[in-house]
Order: sequence, then structure tokens, then C-alpha cells
Amino acid sequence: MKTLVEFIWKQREKFGHATGEFSHLLNDISIAAKIVNRDVNRAGLAGILGTHGSTNVQGESQKKLDVIANNEFIKALGNGKQCAAMISEENEDVIVFEDNIAANAKYIVAIDPLDGSSNIEVNVPIGTIFAIYRRKSMGNTITMEDVLQAGTELVCGGYIIYGSSTMLVYTTGDGVNGFTYDPTCGIFLLSHENMRIKDPGTIYSINEANYIYFPDGVKKYIKYCQEDDPSTNRPYTTRYIGSLISDFHRNLLRGGIYIYPGTKKNPAGKLRLLYECIPMAFIAEQAGAKASDGFRRILDIQPEHIHQRSPLFIGSRSMVEKAEAFMAELSPEFFDFYSESEKA
Repeated sequence: MKTLVEFIWKQREKFGHATGEFSHLLNDISIAAKIVNRDVNRAGLAGILGTHGSTNVQGESQKKLDVIANNEFIKALGNGKQCAAMISEENEDVIVFEDNIAANAKYIVAIDPLDGSSNIEVNVPIGTIFAIYRRKSMGNTITMEDVLQAGTELVCGGYIIYGSSTMLVYTTGDGVNGFTYDPTCGIFLLSHENMRIKDPGTIYSINEANYIYFPDGVKKYIKYCQEDDPSTNRPYTTRYIGSLISDFHRNLLRGGIYIYPGTKKNPAGKLRLLYECIPMAFIAEQAGAKASDGFRRILDIQPEHIHQRSPLFIGSRSMVEKAEAFMAELSPEFFDFYSESEKA
């Protein structure tokens, strides 16, 4: 079987100008992922379950493993010399690696070090989501132009899911490939080549506990999913785990839609644009699926600040388009809410 490192270096042959920096950067991320995987698997024995006693920039309580995972990726990216700066869910400001800038590092990494960490204690799959951008300007300082790039500028989007098995899934815009971690020899092996999402799918994933706060377009779509219509394989099955990475990964393999909409209480939703929505949207599109905020393509949205939130409708293309149609018909006012939230 082909290893992740072999696959990365083989891909370099498609780009005659490639010099190896990106390959090294992706390998640095995989090394940190192995360490985080070890910590996740032994968390109950090592006394690293539970809260850390602090909150992140979003005001969310940090778990001990949130902090550990964040530190591992900071160390890996800092020591690897290919990353000039890192945006993390766990840090209020951009982390700048001054030594790497001096070494002419070309890349910016935006990352959610441990997505779904609220589920750590109950053995639900959790993961890491990352986006890699190429710097816009090369010099001694990191500019906001380097950091706030739309998804159309993305070099790579990927995630690592720590579940019954650990997988690294990524795309550079040439299809989606998945690698399963073999802990007996410490390597990621190519196990899912050229991943494609089934369309239409038969699964919808949404936290229906928030139903009363949903836009009318989302409410209508949920009812549509529940209707009995054998010709369209409805009613669909509802599956909701509660971590973006777990629900998306299942739908990627089986076909379906994941929705985290804006609500009347929180028009911008919960998910972060730079290091959750954008990398997942890139993967979805490369797998033949679609991702939007209910009105616009996620990859076209220009970020205004590093921790900006966005609603997310992602999955099988026809399912997302049906949900968008209901939003356009019944909840057009939410488009204005979404636009205003970007400026906040």
C-alpha cells in the first residue's frame, strides 16, 4: 500500500515547479496528528480528560485536550520551518513564527486543532480541521492580506478524524484522498482513493433541538426530508453526532447533507469560516458535493476577521441545492443577516 509520504511526493511530479516545501508542511501536520491521536487514545488513563479551566476567544470552555492538541500543532508547524503563521480556534491572535519568516516560509495554516472536543469524554469521534494558504506577500511581516484569504485561494484543505480508526483526508484541488493510520508501524496508508460523495444522499444531519430558532427555509427543508416519497428515497434518515468532522465524514462516505444554519438568536451560526467551513467546503467540492451558507458558495465568501462565523449547508449537491431553494423562497431576510454578521 502507498504511504502518505509516498503519495505526497508522487503528486509533486504533476507540478514541475514544486520545490518540496508544501510536502514537508503536510508531513509536519501528519506528525502532529500522530501525537494528538496518541493523546486522544490514552486520555482517560493519562488524566487529561475534562476542562482546562480557561476559555478560548469564542468564550467556549477549553478542554485539556484542546490545549494539548493546539500546542502540538504549534510546535510541529513552528519547528517544520514551512509555516509562516498559524490561525487557531484556541488563540485570539495570529501566531507568527518569526524564525520561519526569516527562512522565507511560504504558507499560512488555519486550524481547528480538536473539533468536537465537547464529546471527548463519551468516545465520540473528534478531529482536526486545517486549511493551507500561500502567502500573498513575502517579507519580514505577516499582513492581513496573507491571513484573510477566500477559499478560492486555498492550496489545501483537510482533516484528521480520531475515531474507531484514525484517518487523514485532504485535497489540493485534484480530488480527495483518505489515508488510514496504522499504529503498529506509525504510518498513514492510502485507503480511500478519489473519494466521491453519493448524490442524492439519504441522510440529513442537523441539531433539531434548535428547531424553533431555525429560519423558515430550514424548517421547511427538514419537513421535506421527513416526507414519505419512495421515488426520491424519502423519508431520509436523520443522523447527528454533534461534531462537524464526524457528521461530514459519514456523509462523505454514505451521501447526505449537514446543516448548521444561522438562527434568529445567532444569525451567523456557530462554525468558523477560515478553519472549519472553508477547508470542509473545498473537500466537498472536490468530492463532487456542494457547500454554501444557504445563499452563497462558501469558497467565494471573503473573510473580514480571523474568527468569523458562517452558516454551513454542506453535502450531496442536489440536497444542498434543495435546501438553498427553500431558503431563497422562505427566508431571504437571512441573507442580510449573514452579510451584516461578516462586518461585526
